[in-house]
Amino acid sequence: MMNEDTTQTTQGSLGDHRSPFEAIKQFDDNGNEWWSARALSKLLEYSQWQTFKAAIERAMVACANGNVAKVDDHFIAIHEMVPIGSGAKRDLPSYRLSRYACYLIFENGDSSKPMVALAQSYFALQTRRQELADLALLPESRQRLYLRQQVRVDNKDLSAAAQDAGVQTPAEHAVFQDQGYKGLYNGLSRRGIHKRKGLTGVQDILDNMQSTELAANWFRITQTTDKLRREAIEGKDNANRAHRDVGRVVRESIAQLGGAMPEDLPTPEKSIQQLEREQAQRDLLQIQPALFQEIVPEE
Repeated sequence: MMNEDTTQTTQGSLGDHRSPFEAIKQFDDNGNEWWSARALSKLLEYSQWQTFKAAIERAMVACANGNVAKVDDHFIAIHEMVPIGSGAKRDLPSYRLSRYACYLIFENGDSSKPMVALAQSYFALQTRRQELADLALLPESRQRLYLRQQVRVDNKDLSAAAQDAGVQTPAEHAVFQDQGYKGLYNGLSRRGIHKRKGLTGVQDILDNMQSTELAANWFRITQTTDKLRREAIEGKDNANRAHRDVGRVVRESIAQLGGAMPEDLPTPEKSIQQLEREQAQRDLLQIQPALFQEIVPEE
């Protein structure tokens, strides 16, 4: 056991675009970041320490089973002086947690708690942002083409997961898809987004999004698919609720990171179909010279 006496806590709030999770981060004398398990339990809205400790223990098992890190390096048993009311404090057991430990706790926490769901989304979003780092080096048109293809593929997977959960008819699937949009777009349905973006006729909203907006929808799609399967959700009403909840959590994550809301992002001048045609022409121009090259026989 160890006691933590000299620490610094970072200051942050939604106002300065830092997440509540980052706001309770502390540093030791060597500049190493860490989180108090007691503070984290309050942030995640656990009312009972024993319930939160069970999540910590599941996370420790996951850490041990992963064989990539030592449990004792990420979950350090400590004691903390914890307020118990009327200005009094009590020395209670806790843990000094690394960022990786927090991630494992989020993954093994109670996802029915809004703050746990938000934390899961936060870490998943940070991971996705890292995955897209290389993509960001490409021109906007190439980013859009890549992301639109990912959305096409993963939307099929989402539809399959929704069907397994009980969403059966085309009409039910349309309602299910709308619920995800309503969560992410602050109540706007697909039709409402279509109108707000100034689209006409049969233009698909996904074909007329910038890369940032496509990435947010891709994240909504993949996280809903994972939630439906991970929690074995049954019934179309529960599936609809899950999709809307994920959309809302993604929206909250964007807000906390200081990003623009998806409905406020401008509509690009060119649709995905136009970009695909232009890309096909460029590819053809690259191929054509080879077709007419003189073949020199080997000597």
